[in-house]
Amino acid sequence: MAGIDYRRASRTNLLAWSLLFVAHAATGLILLVLYALATVLSLIWVGVPLIVLLTTLIRGHADTHRTMLGHFLPDGPVPSPYDPLPPTGVGRRAGAILTDPATWRDLTWLLVNGLFGAVIAALPALLIAQAAHLTLYSTVLWNDAPSGYYNLTPPHDQAGALITLLPALLLALVYWVIPPISVSGYAHLNRWLLAPNEKARLAQRVAHLATSRAETIDAQASEVRRIERDLHDGAQARLVALGMSLGMAEQMLAQDPHTAQQLLAEARDSTRQALTELRDLVRGIHPPVLVERGLQGAVRALAVTHHLPIDVDIDLPGRLAAPVESAAYFAIAEILTNAAKHSGATRAWVRINHGGDRLVLLVGDDGKGGADLSKGTGLQGIRRRLDAFDGTISIVSPAGGPTIVTMELPCVLSSPKTSPSSAMD
Repeated sequence: MAGIDYRRASRTNLLAWSLLFVAHAATGLILLVLYALATVLSLIWVGVPLIVLLTTLIRGHADTHRTMLGHFLPDGPVPSPYDPLPPTGVGRRAGAILTDPATWRDLTWLLVNGLFGAVIAALPALLIAQAAHLTLYSTVLWNDAPSGYYNLTPPHDQAGALITLLPALLLALVYWVIPPISVSGYAHLNRWLLAPNEKARLAQRVAHLATSRAETIDAQASEVRRIERDLHDGAQARLVALGMSLGMAEQMLAQDPHTAQQLLAEARDSTRQALTELRDLVRGIHPPVLVERGLQGAVRALAVTHHLPIDVDIDLPGRLAAPVESAAYFAIAEILTNAAKHSGATRAWVRINHGGDRLVLLVGDDGKGGADLSKGTGLQGIRRRLDAFDGTISIVSPAGGPTIVTMELPCVLSSPKTSPSSAMD
């Protein structure tokens, strides 16, 4: 259950939600009437800007409703189905609005929800209001009423008026049963009206894949440029210096053996430094420990060598595909690096498990918090890396901490554990 369990929620809570739904339905009817007036005025072009404005309001109203429905739907909030609007131009925006099928689905939703959804949502309030009114009549107002309630003849005394308590009690019992049914029916009706259809879902999927592909290509190009720069400024420069040192040592070997020996020693140091830089570069591309021991071994090795004390808890009954392992490893490494640099944390933790064909990664620290996915370039890089695998990332980082980063990657376990070290974990 994504939010409130309407089957166990208090009747007062469900009644409040029902009244909120009724208010939303009434607001939707007002917006629908205004939209109809703007459509008429658009014949003389006066209503075109109004259509753009009202469509923006209607979409915001519908998205708010989609979020509200997430409290009562097992799969959470209803996804938004809209095509992006052009950034400028009233005519272009109006054209995009009128050609978007989601616009007409929203208008249909405003009408159906205003007429039928409001009645379904208002049913609990109507029942309890009528029960309260009958109770008040039977105890106080019976003598002032011109005719009886649910009686063939008006009551002549208090005892006769108390008979009205029977239908009041019946309505109260019905009220106790109805709210979960009413709220559930309302939520499912609105999901059917507001959820994107198959065509919209396919279009969104294509747009997401196109964006993800472009970001992945840009990230790969940036990574290639980084590797070329590191090779040019590091190992390549040292190898050039090594060649020069060896050439000079060769010329001076017969004339000045002592100087030639110093040059050879410098060449040996340059060789060692070049090898170290090449190893670091290879580890940055794909760590050997990740190939040898899988994600479990690589993360545990990372935790051992990290600046922060890291608690690791991993439950993986097998190996993942190599690209998924690489994406998960570098995402964890980047988050831990950010924690060590910026959060002021004294400890961190990593939790990894697999279930339902999804790899779940949880990385947290006890730092000062304040991490924002929309601002950090490192976090944006992680998001792009996970997007390539249809993965997701979410961050909970209140001021004062802690910071908890949750990542999910759809994947299957491709092979069982094979290494002894992995088997012992």
